[in-house]
Amino acid sequence: MHGTEGGDPGNAMMAYRVGRWACPKEWLMKHALGCALLLLTASAGGADAAGRCGDHPWCDTSLDADTRAGLLLEQLTQDEKISLLAGDDLFGVGGQAGSHTGTSDGVPRVDLPTIYYTDGPMGVRSGMATAMPAPLGLAATWDPALAARYGATVGNEAKSKGNDVVFAPTVNIMRTPLGGRTFEGYGEDPWLVGRMAVGWIEGAQSEGVIANVKHFAANNQEGMGPGAQGTPLGVGVLGDRYTVNAVVDERTLREIYLPAFEAAVNEANVGSIMCSYNRLNGQYACENAHLLETILRLDWGFEGYVLSDYGAAHPDGTAASLNDGLDFEPWPGWCYSPLQVDLALAASLASSATVDEHVRRILRTLFAYGAFDRDAYPYDDTLIDQVGHAAVAAEIEEAALTLLKNDGRVLPLDLEDPGLRSIAVIGADADAFQSRGGSAGIRPFLYDTPLQVIRSRAEAHGVTVSYADGSDQTAAAATAAATDVALVFVSDISGEGADKPCMALDCGFFPPRAEDALVSAVAMANPSTIVVLEAGAPVLTPWRASVKAILEAWIPGESAGTAIVDVVFGRDANGDAVDPGGRLPVTFPQSDADIPTAGDPEKYPGVGENVYYKEGVLVGYRWYDANGIEPAFAFGHGLSYSDFAYGGLAVTPTPSGGVAVDFKVTNVGARPGSDVAQIYVGFPAVTGLVQPPKALKGFQKVALAAGASAPVHLELDARAFAYWSTASNDWRVAPGCYQILLGRSARAIVATASVPLGGGTCP
Repeated sequence: MHGTEGGDPGNAMMAYRVGRWACPKEWLMKHALGCALLLLTASAGGADAAGRCGDHPWCDTSLDADTRAGLLLEQLTQDEKISLLAGDDLFGVGGQAGSHTGTSDGVPRVDLPTIYYTDGPMGVRSGMATAMPAPLGLAATWDPALAARYGATVGNEAKSKGNDVVFAPTVNIMRTPLGGRTFEGYGEDPWLVGRMAVGWIEGAQSEGVIANVKHFAANNQEGMGPGAQGTPLGVGVLGDRYTVNAVVDERTLREIYLPAFEAAVNEANVGSIMCSYNRLNGQYACENAHLLETILRLDWGFEGYVLSDYGAAHPDGTAASLNDGLDFEPWPGWCYSPLQVDLALAASLASSATVDEHVRRILRTLFAYGAFDRDAYPYDDTLIDQVGHAAVAAEIEEAALTLLKNDGRVLPLDLEDPGLRSIAVIGADADAFQSRGGSAGIRPFLYDTPLQVIRSRAEAHGVTVSYADGSDQTAAAATAAATDVALVFVSDISGEGADKPCMALDCGFFPPRAEDALVSAVAMANPSTIVVLEAGAPVLTPWRASVKAILEAWIPGESAGTAIVDVVFGRDANGDAVDPGGRLPVTFPQSDADIPTAGDPEKYPGVGENVYYKEGVLVGYRWYDANGIEPAFAFGHGLSYSDFAYGGLAVTPTPSGGVAVDFKVTNVGARPGSDVAQIYVGFPAVTGLVQPPKALKGFQKVALAAGASAPVHLELDARAFAYWSTASNDWRVAPGCYQILLGRSARAIVATASVPLGGGTCP
């Protein structure tokens, strides 16, 4: 792990921040123990003032947040204001050791409280917590209501550990499936990512914490580490996230990489935003006025505060960060230390009015979200409903499990079937807790493994379970050959700090593993082989024609065993029917050569310090559609244990320039199940403009009993049909005939309708 939200930045660091002091890197290398002792000593203070807000004029809750912030700002000294621009002890020792990722000491003189921060992409990374399924798995549910429950679960645990702000969700678009942090995001489509982000934020903030949406913006790669892609060992990272310059045209930025952030601001009212490590069109994201001031505040009207990723603000960029929109540096304080800020002010590189504005934004947010008007949250794990939250994690994982293939309806396995008397479970991943570390790393309160639950369920029905960890492929194949069905569990590797060199399951493991070969060996030994993928990103499936079924479990969280086994057997422990609810939020390609960034080092990992987003708006399934590339499994794909029919597609223009879409979904199968109805828009040609063949603009998950039907009504606003015009610097709907495509995936369109918009006509 390199520099992360609360992680160890390693060689990228210049200094370790300790309260209001810093250990320079050169000193640290020689005196690491002394600096560590200083950290522990300096971090021991910082207790909150009693009473949280008190009876000051700014504590009057009848006043609006802006007024209250102004009243408090007037009472702060210049030194106190500057002190609020940077974080303090990294691990929150001033509160409760291990309970925080970062701390911002308050000002006890005016009862300004200490604010505590924690990571939260897959759960609270402070002490032990509920390990939720990976966000990419959450996206596979295509269910914003479940995203809200996910966010509420994380928010509840964050405040139960004394935290005020949660560093989540991650809404960076998957530009390349090689990206190390793909699992932390919601996939390749901006509409889907935005819907899930809004749900998550609303859920988290309903628990009384402030969400922090990240990483703003165009933060789409970690970098290829030494030895990757033929790079000689010892050569530096290619496309390193700390220095890479993402060269992105304005239209692509607005249409692909920013909409989820915009939705977080204007729909979910997110309280804070994290600017990223990378540069965007030549300027670091945390000192980028176009990004932080023009787009975020002027165009979108954001009223919260912007904080930097850990180490994303630069010591030589203090004035630029102050003038261009960075409000708070949580750590290490090499940019917004009192010394650095004082020097910038003394040299007239920034003004005290600018400092006031940053502090006002922070204070306004804390007032608006109630941080002053409640007691400090105690650190008390007993407040957490560990069992209840594990059940939420299991429910989300069941809805995320994506059935990619199911030849002969081999799934679900019926434990009452006399032909099923033995099951082989193959692979060490069947008996392990999956984690990817970094700022998304979690130590779970509880966890079960698939092997544990399979044994419990199967043996209760007289079905024998044999296990082989897969380290010996010959032994694994022999185990599989002696049973009626073989379940093979395999995983990829990915994580913060490095991208993957390729998409094979084996890529990136040290020492190397032979996951693909294991699947092939088992499939050759047993014709009824089922593969359970625990992957954090799209992977290649060269063995897919040789196996009966493929179930994508993503990174399944602490309730992996319960959720996966419920779906494999089609019933939960109570005997109630369970359906695989997931649909792909990403495209699974057939080869590395098919992905949008393949074959051009300028596109990825970059040349020099620049990476060029030359594919433009053709990201994800748009790329495959535009280039006629057949994927292994399409965006939006996923099978149910039941069958569904669609009918009655009707499209009606609305007075606001949008379209109302109506249709009916019927479960024509013999089991209860769910399907995701997906609405794509096909665009008319515009001279000089590359348009995607289609783009997702609406969806609805529908759960139905066998034989039941349900009407679905979706409304697409005018923005769904618009492109970003760089000529007029706003959104434009081109005159023409638009296609409304109803599908079950990006490659399974079941009905089409046309509608004229923008003054155009349809033939």
